[in-house]
Amino acid sequence: MTQAPLLVIAAGGTGGHMFPAQSLAEVMLARGWRVKLSTDARGARYTGAFPQGVEIEVMPSATFARGGLAAKAMVLPRIMGGVFKAMSNFMRDKPAVVVGFGGYPAIPAVAAATLMKLPRMIHEQNGILGRVNQVFAKRVDKVACGTWPTKLPEGVEGVYTGNPVRGAILEKYAAPYIAPGDYPMEILVMGGSQGARILSDVVPEAIARLPERMLANLRISQQARAEDLDRVTEFYQARGIQADVQTFIHDVPKRMSESQLVITRSGASSVADVSVIGRPAIFIPFAAATADHQTANARGLVEADAAIMIPESQLTPESLAEQIENVLSHPDGALMMAQAALSVSKPQAAEELAALVEDLAFKTK
Repeated sequence: MTQAPLLVIAAGGTGGHMFPAQSLAEVMLARGWRVKLSTDARGARYTGAFPQGVEIEVMPSATFARGGLAAKAMVLPRIMGGVFKAMSNFMRDKPAVVVGFGGYPAIPAVAAATLMKLPRMIHEQNGILGRVNQVFAKRVDKVACGTWPTKLPEGVEGVYTGNPVRGAILEKYAAPYIAPGDYPMEILVMGGSQGARILSDVVPEAIARLPERMLANLRISQQARAEDLDRVTEFYQARGIQADVQTFIHDVPKRMSESQLVITRSGASSVADVSVIGRPAIFIPFAAATADHQTANARGLVEADAAIMIPESQLTPESLAEQIENVLSHPDGALMMAQAALSVSKPQAAEELAALVEDLAFKTK
C-alpha cells in the first residue's frame, strides 16, 4: 500500500503565521495528505487549534531579535542544530513539499528543504516580506502572497492566493450586511492579538463626540489591554454608551458579521477577515510594524473604496469621530464599502494554496 504524500508546514509562533498554516493543514488533510508542522518550543504552544491529524515536530531555532550577548552567540548554533535535525527527519520520511509561513521557527525546515533540493514554497501574509521569507524568497520554487501587491525582490514572481482564514470566519462569508440607520447599530473595535493602547485612548473619546441621535443606537464591542480595561469600561459607562469591553473577544466572526463598522489594526489576518465577511472598516496601521507592513496590508481595501485608513500620526478623537460619523450617516455608501470589501476577498485562499502544493508535488514526479 502506497503511503500518502507528506506535507511539512513550517511556521512561527504568532497568530499571523499560524492561522494560515492551520487552514492549509485542514485542507491538505481533507485531500488525503499527511501533514507535519515544524515549529519551535514557543510555536508549539500555539498549536491547540490544529487538527488532530497534524504531527507536531519541535525544532531548535532562535532569533537575533531577543536576549543578551550570550543568547545572541547561541543563535547560529541553535539554527544549525535545527537544520540538521530537519534534514535527518526528511531523510527518514521524505516530504513531497515543504511550505514556510515565516517567523524564525520556520528556518530549520525551509533551510533543510533548500539544501536537499526538495519542492518548497513560502507564503507571505503581509504586503512586505518578513525577514525570514526575505531570506528564502529567491531560494524556493514558489512565493505565495496573502496581500496584493506584495513587495518582492527583483526577479521573484509572486502568486496571489490571499490569506487563508479560520473556518469560523469562512462560515460568515458574505453574511448579509444591514446598512446603518435609525435602529441599533454595532461597532467592533479590535487592536490585534495584544490589544492596542492607542485605540483605548482615542476610540472612546471619538465615540463620545458622535451626535446624540447616533449614540442612542450604538453598541460598542471593544478589545482592550488588561491594564486599560477598567478605564475604558468606566468611560463608556459614565456617558451612558452601551459597550462590552474585553481583553480578548472570542466570538469575532459573530460580532464582525453583526457590525455596521469595524475599527481595527491592519494585521494580515484582520484585513482578510474584514474582506471575507464584507464589512466597512477603518484601519489604523501599527506605526512600529516592520517596514510599515500594516499600511501595505490595508492598501488593497482602501484603494477598492472598502475601507478608510488613518495613520497613527493623524489619529485624534476628532479625526476618527469624523470618519465614523461619515460611514454611519451614509447607509448607501456603507453598503457599497461592504460590497467592495467582498469584491477583493479571497475566501478560497486555503484551496488555492493547496492547489499550489499539489502542483509542486506533481511537477517533480
